[in-house]
Formats: sequence, structure tokens, C-alpha cells
Amino acid sequence: MKKKIFETEFAGKKLKVEFGKLANQADSSCTVQYGDTVVLATAVMGNIRDGIDYFPLSIEYEEKLYAVGKIKGSRWIKREGRPSEEAVLTGRLIDRSIRPLFPKQIKNEVQVVLTVLSYDLENDSDMVALIAASMALSTSSIPWAGPLAGLRMAKVDGTWEPNPTFKQRKTSDAELIVAGMDDKVLMIEAESMEMSEDDCYKGIEQSLPHLTGLIKFINKMVSEIGKEKVKMEDLVPALDDEESPESIKELKEKASKWIKENVPAALFSKGGASKMERREKLDDAKEKLMEYLEGENIGKDRRKKALPMFSEFMYSEVTRAIIEEDKRVDGRKLTDIRQLTSEIGILPRTHGTGLFSRGETQVLSIVTLGSPGDEQMLEGMEENGTKRFMHHYNFPPFSVGEAGRMFGPGRRDIGHGALAEKAIKRMLPDKESFPYTIRVVSETLGSNGSSSMASTCGTSLALMDAGVPIKKAVAGIAMGLASDDKGNWKVLTDLQDVEDGEGGMDFKITGTRDGITAIQLDTKTLGLNMDIVKQTLTQGLKARMEVLDVMDAAISAPSKEMSQYAPRIISFNINPDKIREVIGPGGKIINEIIDKTGVQIDIEQDGLVMVTATNGEDGTKAVDWIKSIIREVEVGEEFEGKVARIMDFGAIVEILPNQDGMVHISEMAHSRVEKVEDVVKLGDVVKVKVMKVEDNGRIGLSMKALLPRPERTTDRGFVPRGGKPSPSQDKKGFFNRGKK
Repeated sequence: MKKKIFETEFAGKKLKVEFGKLANQADSSCTVQYGDTVVLATAVMGNIRDGIDYFPLSIEYEEKLYAVGKIKGSRWIKREGRPSEEAVLTGRLIDRSIRPLFPKQIKNEVQVVLTVLSYDLENDSDMVALIAASMALSTSSIPWAGPLAGLRMAKVDGTWEPNPTFKQRKTSDAELIVAGMDDKVLMIEAESMEMSEDDCYKGIEQSLPHLTGLIKFINKMVSEIGKEKVKMEDLVPALDDEESPESIKELKEKASKWIKENVPAALFSKGGASKMERREKLDDAKEKLMEYLEGENIGKDRRKKALPMFSEFMYSEVTRAIIEEDKRVDGRKLTDIRQLTSEIGILPRTHGTGLFSRGETQVLSIVTLGSPGDEQMLEGMEENGTKRFMHHYNFPPFSVGEAGRMFGPGRRDIGHGALAEKAIKRMLPDKESFPYTIRVVSETLGSNGSSSMASTCGTSLALMDAGVPIKKAVAGIAMGLASDDKGNWKVLTDLQDVEDGEGGMDFKITGTRDGITAIQLDTKTLGLNMDIVKQTLTQGLKARMEVLDVMDAAISAPSKEMSQYAPRIISFNINPDKIREVIGPGGKIINEIIDKTGVQIDIEQDGLVMVTATNGEDGTKAVDWIKSIIREVEVGEEFEGKVARIMDFGAIVEILPNQDGMVHISEMAHSRVEKVEDVVKLGDVVKVKVMKVEDNGRIGLSMKALLPRPERTTDRGFVPRGGKPSPSQDKKGFFNRGKK
């Protein structure tokens, strides 16, 4: 491809696209620059993968630390490793946007790689990458029904702003990411502080003109440099190249006739069958189809080619029944939710638990509270910092009645965990009022539709059970869609397995009673019109209230008492100038406190001190110790202190931990002291009074100020009360001047 540069304005800023300069061996490649953020997109199609029943699309979003001028902080590993969670989530976002526009029959490997080459810390690379992916695919020879465009919207001071800067996003009440085409929506991500359904709809609606303008720009590029698309007949092999068209037609006719007559009975049952019961009936129907075709003298290899027709009919029949008859496989109405149950406190030693069930979907969420030092360290292209709330989601194979290998979390698990985390995090208390690090793990114990929304509900229950003072309970619901190529559609409440077929959607909405906190939408259509979006938001609000009613019956407010096994954190503020005194040289002082009390101590730069202890007595001891270190001594205060050092002219007495003062030899007794050791010895505990505090922090102490003054005699002799005459006095206290 020849070098070509295109430029346009997008959401008030210049967008520059360059083809033909980098990665020219890819089917199509381009760099997209927005501000100083630059992303390289490449699109390549490989060979057909045999024996699969899905489209093998892979989206690789790569964050490069050089893009922002960083070197990895690890001492031993400097190369970028596994993708960060942020990179995984961005890759999933792009995947969910572009996947619906590929032909369903294609089985060729398609890979889109998005590499962030430069990042300006102002314009987020995720939207630039989404646009770049659309441009690369649109100009390639790969069959694809694009282009699409993507845009981030932020609610700033009551107004929806397109493609906001990071500074604007920090002060925004809500964020929307919308991908779409032809005034239709393909993907939505949202995070907000209780956004109303009407406000959400307006934000989505206001994004569409920006998308339309960018799509026109991409179409102009395609008309100038786009490659001719590969024809589907060259990619999808015939049913059997060795068979005659007549034999193929015979197989289709016989299989379709049997399927239409027998499969509906396995799908729809009176009273509603469970997922496993329905699966067994469908598996039995498949076996009977094979037996029927065998009886029709159709060979084994040819019989297997009827199975895709079985699955295709199953999903299309579910869609037809919903659209034409308002009929669902389990007998529910379109707006009904399956049976809901909520429980808390079911495990004896954890800090908090919530068990949420919706039909056959069951999720157990467990809270662990830790010290501020348990925060997750973040090191990525965008930012360095810490994270105090983590939600981790697990999906073991037994949750769907299968056996399988247990690996670490996959992209789906990371995505589901992040969605529930996003739904909850704005309802958490701030660090100053609740300084704990919070980790929630949601274990999917059973799944038949939207375990991610069940994990949101379970997490909310568990946090309340743990005594975390969240502002409000958060619930989630998954909304579905049945639609056909004639334009007919119906929105479904509480989506389940077989209802998520072609023409469907998975529109997940989380929120409180007062508004939406998160949205995640993906669809298997060529886009949702705004009527579908509006109906879904309205119907989802009613469903969310029903879920919250059931959750409130289990627990309606955070527990006033935390688990006896949870750590206790005592937080207080000190003068930031005193932090070095608490830490000590090389951490000597703070480590001594930790060693002797068994607590954990975290100190913020602004002077916030957080002491974490499993034992209240140890925590109090550590707090008192720290406060004594930073305490400012005042004149007139009295202390009992230990003699830490002896000098010719006085003694150093430690009156507080790491605070000492000088008792001059003249302040040790009312009488003359010849030698310091005559009065005190190293390690003695003495009572002292603060006589002065100098500007440089030196403290002057006195012992004699707390001693009773000696009684005076008429002949000017005196003997201290309870004391003995000095060697220079006689028994009555007279000085023996000139006497031998």
C-alpha cells in the first residue's frame, strides 16, 4: 500500500491517520494519532481452523512502557510481561465492538494487533485503538461489515463532554464509552455515581453524531485505498465438496424436517425444565436425529454435518417463540426474573460473606479486610500507584456441570471481575473514614446466565455483612434481546443460556435505588437502535428494584460490628514534619514499634497514620507510642524518665520515646553536687520537670524542682529535709568555713 495520510477533526481535536509507512506485510496497517497518543493497528487473516464451531478472532492490545518514557520498575525483569488487567479489559472492549460485524460462517483465524507507540497522558489510548482497529479492518481484504467508530463521553459540570481529558474525567460524575454505526449502538461501557436512566440515554444519544461523522471519514479512506474484500465462497467450504448438490439438498431437507418436528418439545416444557434437564433432552434429540438419518441410509460422516443445523434451529426457534408468542423456554414472562435468594454470614472465620442466587446461577462472595499496606501496587503505561479495592471472579468448570482443567483467570474472568468492581467502587467509603484494603472474591458455584451480575449482588451483600460502610446496596441485572432480520424485537429481563443467540444482546446494568453505577453491553446484531436502548434501560430499572428488595431482606444496612477475626485499624493525623521522627534513621524507630507490638503501620505523606492490629491492646500500645514520639513537650510538664547518658555537667533523661532532655548538674539537688554519679546512675528512673524548650528543640529539665526545699535555720544553717549534712557542714547544717 502506498503511503497516504488522512486528517480530520474528531470531538474537537485533530485526528491523523497514516497508511503505508509501518508494518506493510500485514493485510492492512495504519497509525492513528490523537494529540500525542499514537497507536499502530494491524489486521491479518490466516488459514481456516478445522473442527471448530466458533469464529477464531483474537484482539491483542499491547501497552508499551516506552510509549510514556518508562522502564519497568522490577530489578530483574525489564521487558513487558503478561498484559496488565487494563490492557486485557481494553482488548475485550474492542473485541466486543468489532466481533458482531464479521460473517458468522467464517472460520479463518483473524488477528488484530493494537500497539501503543506513544502516549501523552491526556488522550486515552483505548479509544484511539478502537478507531484504529476499525480503520485497519475496513481497508483490509478481510470480510467485515464495518466501519464503526468509538467515543468516550464524560459528564462534567452537568454537560456530556466528548473524548474528555484525564483531568476532566477525574471530576466527572459519569463516563460512557459507546461504539456504533449508522445511528445504532454495538457496545457500551459505563461507570457512574448513580446516573439516571434518562441521563444515560441522553449521553448515548449525544455520542452518535460524533460517530457518524467519523464513519463518513473512514468510508472516504476506504474508497481511496481500501482493498477488495475476499468473497465468502472462497473462505467457507461447501458442505461436502465430494458430494453432489442433490445429496446435500437431500440431507438438509430430511434433517430440517425432523428437527422442526421434534426439537421444540425438548426446548419448551410445562413448568420449565432446569438447564441440565433441558441439555439432556436436547442431547437425546441429537442422538435420535442421528438414528433417524441412519435409517434414511445417510452415512455416519454425512450425518454429523446435520448437527450445525440442529443448533441453528434451536436458537432461531427460541427467538421466534419470544417474538411471536412472548414465550420463553422456562415459561416466564418477558419481564419476569427467576427465583431470587440472598444470604449473608454463612462462613465462620471469614470477614464477610454474601450468597446470591438467581435461578440456577449461584455466586458466593467473600470479603477480606487488610491493612493499607496490603494495597495492590500498579505499574503500567498509564499510571503508577495503588489500588485499595479489588474484586476477583472465578468460574470453575463444575459451575456449568462440566469437568475441565483449572488454570488461572482468563480474559473472561478478568472482565467479569472488573465489571462488578466498577459497579461497587463508587459506593465505597473514602480511605480517611475507612482505611482498610478490601478484597472480594466471587466464586461462581452455578451458572445459567449472568454470573457477573450475581457477583455484583453477592459482593454488595458481603461488604455489608463485613461491616464496610458502603453508601448504598448495589444490584445487577442482565437484559437480553430477541430480534429477527425483519426488524421485529423484544427485550428480555434476566437473560439465560439459550436466549443469547443470533439477534441477541447481553445488556448488563448495575446500580442502586437512585441510579446506575455501571453498564456493559455487547450484541450479536448489527447494532441496536435507540428505541431498544431506551426500552432496556426502563425495563432494567424495574428489575433492579426487585433484586434490591430481595437483597434488603437479607441485610439492608452495613453491620455495625465487624467480624472478631477482622483486623482493627486506628487512624489519626500527625504533623507531616514529624513523620521522619516516627520512622527514625533507616526505619529504626518504626520497626521497633512493629516488632514490639506486632502491628502494621502505614503512614501517608499528608501525615495520616494507620495502625493495623489483630489485638486491640497491641494497637492502643502502638498508637500511644507514636503519639508520644511526636508529642510536643511544654514547659511545666512533669515526667518520669530513664537516665540515658551521663556527662560531667549533667545527665540526659529520656522523658518520651525518642525524646530526651538535659538535667544540668545544678538542677539535680538543692545543694551543691560535686559529681553527677553521686545523685544518679545510668538506667535510674527519675522524676523531672520541664523548665524550658528552646527554639532548636532542646529541652531543659530539673530534678530539684520536684524535690522539697530544705528548711532554713535561724543561724543560716540548713539541712535538706530527709537528707544528711554535706561534708562541708556540721550536724546542724552550718558551713565549716576556715575550720580544720
